[in-house]
Amino acid sequence: MSKKVLLLHGWGGSDFPHWQSWLAGELAQDYGCVNFLKFSNFDEPKLDVWMQELTSALNDFAPDIVICHSLANTLWFHLCQTQQLNAVKKLYLVAPPSLECKVSELSEFFPIQAPKDLNAVKAMLIVSTNDPYMSIEEAEILQKELNIEMKIVQNAGHINAESGYGKWEWILKELKKEEAL
Repeated sequence: MSKKVLLLHGWGGSDFPHWQSWLAGELAQDYGCVNFLKFSNFDEPKLDVWMQELTSALNDFAPDIVICHSLANTLWFHLCQTQQLNAVKKLYLVAPPSLECKVSELSEFFPIQAPKDLNAVKAMLIVSTNDPYMSIEEAEILQKELNIEMKIVQNAGHINAESGYGKWEWILKELKKEEAL
């Protein structure tokens, strides 16, 4: 894989056995160019610190594809609303939390509005029918606001290791499809 892929985790990180950790390994073993960014203090995230770390990674790595999970989606929305970014070729927004999320440890990230511009040539929203952090109704509203393609995964929880997503063949196949374009 010659495209550069940036993986962005959410609150608590995405270390093994999370699918982002698995995907980083799968891409790297095929000589792919992957940056699995580790945000500082991911159990007690600070919006300004994470924004700076993401901005640095975008400037240094210049990814073609960005894959956000959970709180990283919210971080991406903040970045889109406050900074001018170079558009990535493809953006995957996986299991974003509600724009009105009420988790007290994450209060500086919320509430947030959907950005007018995702700074991506193409984007896809990937949600679950039973995500505890965003209802399917909220996901449908977000999809309309963003005006992007949406993939709905049945009963996948928060699409993380706890809900059985350590190995996620679909996302790997999707990235290989991107490579063929």
